[in-house]
Amino acid sequence: MKRIFLAVCLSGIAVASYAQTKTAAKKPVAEKTTAATKTSTFKASGLHSSLDSTSYAFGTSIGAGLKTTGLSTLNYEVLLKGLKDAFTGSSTVLTQQQAQQCINEALSKASSAKYKAEAEANKIKYAPIMKEGQDFLEQNKKRAGVQTTASGLQYEVLTAGTGVKPQATDSVLVHYKGTLLNGKQFDSSYDRGEPISFPLNRVIPGWTEGVQLMPAGSKYKFYIPYNLAYGERGAGADIPPYSTLIFEVELLKVNGK
Repeated sequence: MKRIFLAVCLSGIAVASYAQTKTAAKKPVAEKTTAATKTSTFKASGLHSSLDSTSYAFGTSIGAGLKTTGLSTLNYEVLLKGLKDAFTGSSTVLTQQQAQQCINEALSKASSAKYKAEAEANKIKYAPIMKEGQDFLEQNKKRAGVQTTASGLQYEVLTAGTGVKPQATDSVLVHYKGTLLNGKQFDSSYDRGEPISFPLNRVIPGWTEGVQLMPAGSKYKFYIPYNLAYGERGAGADIPPYSTLIFEVELLKVNGK
């Protein structure tokens, strides 16, 4: 699947480059370039013919496409050998299966490294939000009525129900609203005018753990640290990375029970 995707990307880059060249050719030329100047430029850059220019153009397009995957370097001489062997129909050193395995492993490592780099950058950028959440939770757990679980999830009972408690594998029907620590609301089933049904093992960890504490008919308020919410990446434009979230959740029923 990745092989097909990569091939499509590279083809798209080449086509886009060709289309841009055609579009650019229609624009007025600000400075007249003579044939002699072109020849001189080609020779100075090692491009002595139209074939050289075309070959170089494909090389830059392929390189740009590979760079978007997160790869930082390759053995360029061996890359050229592989390209030549495939292009000329020569016998290749690796089988197609072996080649695909190498590509998959390289892309996986590059993606992992890119994710770690982004996470470290976010940790610095959003350090104030993380600290705000930690400070809030530290003070909030001292309030009367607030309980803290072993995972760090905090909750308080607004309305005590008497129904059955769900398990992680159950589907539940709930009403809820979610806010940031500053009070900004980012979601609400109440505003949409209807409750929502979902399996408990398909939501953020804070919900999976917290709703299992609720008997049907209850309404709880949850204070969810970032690691039990949307973590280092946040969610969309409304929930920044490392955000501690507050949810009011009303468990209407455990579906099927």
